Amino acid sequence: MPGVGVGIIILNEIKQVLLILRNSDAALADSALHLEGTWTLPAGKVKLNETIFESAKRKVLEEVGLKIDNLDVISVADDLNEYAHFVTIGVLARMWSGNINLGDTDEHVDFGFFDLDKLPINLCEPSKKILRNYINASIYKEG
Repeated sequence: MPGVGVGIIILNEIKQVLLILRNSDAALADSALHLEGTWTLPAGKVKLNETIFESAKRKVLEEVGLKIDNLDVISVADDLNEYAHFVTIGVLARMWSGNINLGDTDEHVDFGFFDLDKLPINLCEPSKKILRNYINASIYKEG
């Protein structure tokens, strides 16, 4: 059975997107899709009895210490490989507050804001799809 995930776009005042770098150690990166060593949007699995927006708020707070609000669904994608299959919902956070803090885990090792036309080469596939859909104002595109 596919899982359900969320990936959250957070833009700064000059429209750069927040990305976080997963640990290159698979055991520490904690990714069912094995996305270790890649840049990713704040993202994670939707829990049972949790709405998409509740999940997005929880994951952003857990992963980068920010509070988000004024959310919109902007993307849906199939993310599958030999390890897992997720239907990933892309969420745009139009408002955010706080200071970025990666917390006490080793899951993520760095963060940065990137221009939408100068994204890192090692951007993970689920985040590529969400950002592509956002840039192209397209909710879903195969491939």
